[in-house]
Amino acid sequence: MRRLTWFNTTSLALGFAFLYLPMVILIIFSFNESRLVTVWAGFSTKWYGELLQNQAFLDAALVTLKVGVASSTIATVLGTMAAYVLVRGGRFFGRTLFSGMIYAPLVMPEVITGLSLLLLFISIGLDRGMFTIVLAHATFSMCYVSVVVSSRLVSFDKSLEEAALDLGSSAFEAFRLVTLPIIAPAVVSGWLLALTLSLDDLVIASFVAGPSSTTLPIKIFSSVRLGVSPEINALSTILILIVAVGTISASLVTKRAVKRRQAEEQMAAG
Repeated sequence: MRRLTWFNTTSLALGFAFLYLPMVILIIFSFNESRLVTVWAGFSTKWYGELLQNQAFLDAALVTLKVGVASSTIATVLGTMAAYVLVRGGRFFGRTLFSGMIYAPLVMPEVITGLSLLLLFISIGLDRGMFTIVLAHATFSMCYVSVVVSSRLVSFDKSLEEAALDLGSSAFEAFRLVTLPIIAPAVVSGWLLALTLSLDDLVIASFVAGPSSTTLPIKIFSSVRLGVSPEINALSTILILIVAVGTISASLVTKRAVKRRQAEEQMAAG
């Protein structure tokens, strides 16, 4: 086992400090008594109370949550269907064009995507609002779901589907009863990834959002332009806490599932 050298240890420490030290400072100053975010005036939790009474931030958070759940669900359904066609469809006319259109948002600048969607919505006379944000987020996050699900389908044993078909199942029943349960972890991962992208998006949402459909990233960005307030520090701390709890929970669930699978394999082998 290779031991860490002083160079590796120093590089690792500097890397972690660069990534997480700003977050630590933000969390510390979210408990600052003073409204000035750079001047420490004592410990206080009053800004969390102020945040819970800020209706604008609460409304923006609710809009963001609704948009994220709806867009990630649509993106998961469409992305899973696209991945299945690409992996199981074989060679068909227009496959190259279809594949390029699926993966184009991965390399397309968000400014171009947002502007093109804005022009599309204007040309068809669709008023900007929550519905347009859902459509926009589902459009660019669908490709990420397709990539995640495709990677699982490629390693999937196709003989299981063929066995289900030989036993009398239809193609849809074989997909629903055999394929979908096996690729379910990849589908869930794609949904979570699409949800994360939707909650984090600012550029595309700023193009297609309406006056009554301000998302949380847009609200935070517009507030920061006028100066960073302690309420934003408190909000950011809550978001960091949610992400940390979610990450730790997912790691524990995955670790427990791996241990259970290893125990089942040992029992089967014994």
